[in-house]
Amino acid sequence: MGRVHRKFLPGSKIYACSNCRTHLTNYEDIVSKSFQGRTGRAYLFNTVVNITFGPVEDRVLTTGLHKVNKDLDDRVSPATSAC
Repeated sequence: MGRVHRKFLPGSKIYACSNCRTHLTNYEDIVSKSFQGRTGRAYLFNTVVNITFGPVEDRVLTTGLHKVNKDLDDRVSPATSAC
């Protein structure tokens, strides 16, 4: 596999992977912080970079049936990491 190209975001408030510090999104792209995921607090963003999407599945959430990506991984960390 070739070298992974990472996009670096401008600004002082950047959300990044907790394991490898890969940039994911800017603070200005937050739509909502009032979500609860399976493993805790979750955010909704307008735009995210440096990730790959897993398969889409239907999931019943408190607001009804939604299509969600089952897995999100950053493109830099190995697949065995918790990114």
